[in-house]
Amino acid sequence: MPSDRAHPRPSSPEPGRRLPTNTTWADLVVAPPALAQLRQIAAEASVRFRGFTPSGRSVGMTVLFAGPRGTGKTRAAQVLANALQLDLYRIDLSQVVSKYVGETEQNLQRVLDAAADGRAVLLFDEADALFGQRTNLKDSHDRYANLEASHLLQRVEDFKGLAILATNRKQDLDDAFLRRLRYVVEFPAPAPAPR
Repeated sequence: MPSDRAHPRPSSPEPGRRLPTNTTWADLVVAPPALAQLRQIAAEASVRFRGFTPSGRSVGMTVLFAGPRGTGKTRAAQVLANALQLDLYRIDLSQVVSKYVGETEQNLQRVLDAAADGRAVLLFDEADALFGQRTNLKDSHDRYANLEASHLLQRVEDFKGLAILATNRKQDLDDAFLRRLRYVVEFPAPAPAPR
């Protein structure tokens, strides 16, 4: 894959922060099943971003990294960005999610528009804040919250790059949302020796 870093960097997707991407596969300490999935994600993303996609699928990919804090989710995102020769941006969900009707969608739209060309990896930390379980309909607020979650997921799925959703509360994510992800990578707590 040709290096996209040779081109001028796009503006940082706000509210996002660019993370270093000099981490390599050798720096990553994760369980063998997670490592195998990460290598598969890198291989598939490399092919997809060159325009070769399975029929009917979008160019981008949405994956979930699930596990407790300190298990390597951010480092794995850095490794993937390095392997794909793309910039990595951590999106601050506290600046995206809003209690005001329509504002969360607008904030997410702004993030995705800033990275619209797909020449970046977006890391949404604490994704359960955006994609939590849908509630039973009791009033119009519940109906709106469910529609908002569906809309947000569709927007992330339409992103042309690699969107990584990270959480340490996988049990709080909606099952319908989990079924729509390309990969779910589990990051179990490591034994004391690898730490």
